[in-house]
Amino acid sequence: MRDFARSDSPAVQRQLDRLAALSIPEGRLGLDTIRALLDRLGNPHHRLPPVFHVAGTNGKGSTCAFLRAMLEEQGYTVHVTTSPHLVRYNERIRLAGTLIDDDRLAELLAEVLDAGEDLGPSFFEVTIAAAFSEFARVPADACVVEVGLGGRFDATNVLEPESVAACGIASLGIDHERFLLTPEEGAPTEPIARIAFEKAGIAKPGVPLVCLSYPADARAQIQTAAERAKAQLALLDYDWDVEIGLGLSYRDRRGSLNLPRPALPGDHQALNASLAVAMLRHQDKLRITPGAIARGMGQARWPARLQRLLPGSLAGQREVWLDGGHNADAGRMLGRHFSGRRLHLIIGMLESKDPAAIITPLADSLASISAVAVPGHDWHPPEAFGDHAAAQSDVAAALASLPEDGLPVLIAGSLYLAGDVLRQNGELPD
Repeated sequence: MRDFARSDSPAVQRQLDRLAALSIPEGRLGLDTIRALLDRLGNPHHRLPPVFHVAGTNGKGSTCAFLRAMLEEQGYTVHVTTSPHLVRYNERIRLAGTLIDDDRLAELLAEVLDAGEDLGPSFFEVTIAAAFSEFARVPADACVVEVGLGGRFDATNVLEPESVAACGIASLGIDHERFLLTPEEGAPTEPIARIAFEKAGIAKPGVPLVCLSYPADARAQIQTAAERAKAQLALLDYDWDVEIGLGLSYRDRRGSLNLPRPALPGDHQALNASLAVAMLRHQDKLRITPGAIARGMGQARWPARLQRLLPGSLAGQREVWLDGGHNADAGRMLGRHFSGRRLHLIIGMLESKDPAAIITPLADSLASISAVAVPGHDWHPPEAFGDHAAAQSDVAAALASLPEDGLPVLIAGSLYLAGDVLRQNGELPD
């Protein structure tokens, strides 16, 4: 089962049903289809306001949220496209600060699907073509664009250097192995180096490529890609630096900033915020002040990433945390965040993901494990999470089964599960 939402709007649902019928021919790589589709739509990607283009395994969506918040605090209007959606497809296309409405979304998807009917585009190619078409039509000062998968062959990588203010690469880890680790002549064979090779494919001539710190093999791939593309590489620990404590002490060639910690919890979010700061500071298409950066730290919101649920119909009055992380990098982050605390884990994970990625880093913290289904998907049974994992029919049943012992609850393992939890608790992303 793939990533398709349901809509209360019949007009939108008709187009989502058409999207659901799309597939990618096995083994198809390249940007030819998305370019052909955009050409039929008048090449809207040539008419975008300055774009901030963000790749990475984990943290790219959060980095986009920080970029948007900081730019908006400067007074700019910002278009954003991110993926996947959690509850509604509309979340993928934000126009000048507001999610696209149903009436316009239905019209837009119909226009793009009609234009590309004989091209065989994928779900994501249609989505990006739709987003770029609307971004070119609706006035704004900036765009924030999240890479969907990889970077080199991602549909967003049609962006021209003239349109891009800065590119960024967030944390690197092993995920989507089937797509990103397929053997290819000329590509590195070591997994993390190959991941870096794919992500660094977004490098563009003359455009800042702002990156975090990575293992030597991965860093070498990014440096090579930047040199090949003639991009302006800016690496953490080489071209900019940050110290994370009670606040953030940031430094680069332009000077130093003393910033508050971001409102999003976790040291990993402080690092994502720092990447956003560095991207803004290394570009010259839009003016950004230290005050706007500092205010943006407290305004960024990114649902289902270490999000504490509000009291609601599902969470009740209990301390319940929600995270859609599902790979080893996400597991390590959760392990660090909950280190020294006992908690109850409710986990639902796609069959294609590794249960140990989440269970192992949290092992010393777990008071109980409840395994639940991921609605609409093939999922791991309880025994995949260890001998002590208990089966529960759903998240509500799992919560109801827990003792009233005052321990926090973490719901994790899948963004699809996280979206269902937000819907049930009445916290729809807006």
